[in-house]
Amino acid sequence: MSPFITPLKNPLVASVRVCLLIVLGWYLFCLLVPPGSGATVHDVSFPAGSGIRKLALELKAAGIVRSSLHFVLVSRLRGQSHRLKAGDYRFNDGMTTAEILDKVSAGEADFRRFVLPEGYSIYQAAELLEQKGYFSKDGFLRKCRDSALLARLGIPAASAEGYLFPATYNLPLNSSEEQLISQMASAFDRFAGGLGIRQQAGGLTRHNLVTLASLIEKEAVSPEEKPIISSVFHNRLRIGMPLQSDPTAVYGVRAFAGKVTKKDIERPSPYNTYLKRGLPSGPIGNPGSDALKAALHPADTNYLYFVARQDGTHQFSSTLAEHNRAVVRYLKN
Repeated sequence: MSPFITPLKNPLVASVRVCLLIVLGWYLFCLLVPPGSGATVHDVSFPAGSGIRKLALELKAAGIVRSSLHFVLVSRLRGQSHRLKAGDYRFNDGMTTAEILDKVSAGEADFRRFVLPEGYSIYQAAELLEQKGYFSKDGFLRKCRDSALLARLGIPAASAEGYLFPATYNLPLNSSEEQLISQMASAFDRFAGGLGIRQQAGGLTRHNLVTLASLIEKEAVSPEEKPIISSVFHNRLRIGMPLQSDPTAVYGVRAFAGKVTKKDIERPSPYNTYLKRGLPSGPIGNPGSDALKAALHPADTNYLYFVARQDGTHQFSSTLAEHNRAVVRYLKN
């Protein structure tokens, strides 16, 4: 073999070796050196069945890891890509890739995330909490009616209904029903205080205002309509006209799904505004910020009626004749 052939191959071999060293250096650098000092914090909800790629992309977008590709590669080389456990985690940019993977594969969750949707009643919240495995339905409902807890929270009612502010909550793993209710009630107090809803507001007591807001929340689909629906209820209250709100007829029986029956309307209940004049005895759900604002600041209208259209909005009317025509148009047809 000619001695001149080997030198011609050396540049190629050297290039391959350099590339391998660069890749190895990149791999080790991303593995051992965190992207930051720990100042950047990001909460991740990792549900059961979620893939490693989705987690990697979220961590990269949040600046917690340098490379999503590197994160996936490390998880597979370490045999952890299929051993990650569902949970809600908190990471910071001072953690190494190995630390993050070890935490998730061990299931060392930092908290449990709970989202209370706008308008959900305490019954719906209890069912959701039980489905997630956080608390039992009955245990949560008992605490919502705990008179000692309600007194400490300053809730002037027989239950916490209406005073649990719809939002996202991060619960410590060892938290109790009482801690969650207290957290949600505190969030309500902060918002209501900022809005000016105290013991008396807009001619109504705070409890009546929250009750009215809960009706608005259940009736409205479009946020823009909430002040208008509020005006209908305010107008009816002013002239002593029954509110006749459908969701009140099924409160405590089932979740309102947009329709009620004749049996529902005729069911005796302190909440049924078809049989009871004025507001129901208490809130029928937990209103969000828009509904609370609408209850306090209704639109200026002379409407007394509304009927649902097929697109989620409502047709508003000032007279019964107009309303009957709207009913024929949007319901009977």
